[in-house]
Amino acid sequence: MADLFRRVKSGRGYDTHEVDDFFNRAQAVYEGRSSERMGPEAVRTAAFSQVKGGYDEPQVDGALDRLDNAFTRKQRAEFIAEHGQQAWLDKIVERATTLYDRLGRPDGKKFSPPERGQVGYDRIQVDALLHRLADYFNNGAALTSSDVRHAVFTPVRGRRGYAMGPVDAYLDRALEVILAAE
Repeated sequence: MADLFRRVKSGRGYDTHEVDDFFNRAQAVYEGRSSERMGPEAVRTAAFSQVKGGYDEPQVDGALDRLDNAFTRKQRAEFIAEHGQQAWLDKIVERATTLYDRLGRPDGKKFSPPERGQVGYDRIQVDALLHRLADYFNNGAALTSSDVRHAVFTPVRGRRGYAMGPVDAYLDRALEVILAAE
């Protein structure tokens, strides 16, 4: 079988067997040939081992982004077909509303710091992205799912950072809302 993605010539990349298996399963689910449950959340949380001579990570990550978008569009179309356009819009508004509380918190206080001795995300960088998110919701400012999906924060220790888990979970929810509206 031909490789789905380009392999790295030197160094490490994603395990080819794991990636091939995931994308083959995802295709079968998307096309309705499998009863396995898989949606955008499973795509967003997909993780692969790194091995010598594996698949090129940026190429696989780009394909995951496109797959996430495809599953989100399919999920939206199925929901609208069953419940109607207004129900979809109501659902988006409800999900967006769950994000507002944190957006209104003062800078440096939007999330808890990491546990003692743990690494977190730089508060200033996270707050800057949340300002962009608030501007998107409140004023229609430009912000894409890709902006949120590919946000990278400098790792820091102690009170200068936010705990990673809550930030990641929040940004996943924000990503769901943005994708639903795109």
